[in-house]
Amino acid sequence: MPRALLLLSGGIDSPVAGKLLQEQGLALEAVHFSLEPFTDGGGEEKAKALAKALGLARLHVVPAGPLFGELVKRADERLYFVLSKRLMARIAGAMAPDLGCAAIATGENLGQVSSQTLPNLASIDRAAPLPVLRPLLAYDKVDIIDLAREWGTFEISKGPELCDVLGPSNPSTGAALERVEKEESRLDVEALVKQGLAGLRVAAV
Repeated sequence: MPRALLLLSGGIDSPVAGKLLQEQGLALEAVHFSLEPFTDGGGEEKAKALAKALGLARLHVVPAGPLFGELVKRADERLYFVLSKRLMARIAGAMAPDLGCAAIATGENLGQVSSQTLPNLASIDRAAPLPVLRPLLAYDKVDIIDLAREWGTFEISKGPELCDVLGPSNPSTGAALERVEKEESRLDVEALVKQGLAGLRVAAV
């Protein structure tokens, strides 16, 4: 059975995306990028509960707080969301082969928030070593919430979006790839990927 590595944030969208892919016959592994110490462990606990709701036996956890802290310190804060997602795509892409996964899956939704625009999603894809599946790309938020309620994940997911804690209030909505790559050059991306993989752990759900 084909498999994908789902980026599971603990929010509403990503578990619904995962469930849609499962309904199409795709098996899943899930990875959560923990923002500790900038947040408490609540995000990881939500992600574990959501992984269990998806029928998964484990959750891979990357300690991403220190990695994303480097983005905030060294690059244009308006590009935080694009740069952090490019980094997540690289780390997930490095994990995927050992997990038998041929693609990365996310809950991203076109235009739902200001950072999820077509230019930004295209910039993220340029960093991904595997195809990125976005089953919610054109869904209305109301429809996503309805599916979350139907599948029993809404009550787990509801609450503040902890993944936004380091992000700016006015993120760039259409940064050119050249600008993104210029800001990314301020970072040692290879070292950040290695650091993320070195801290990777597996949690039972």
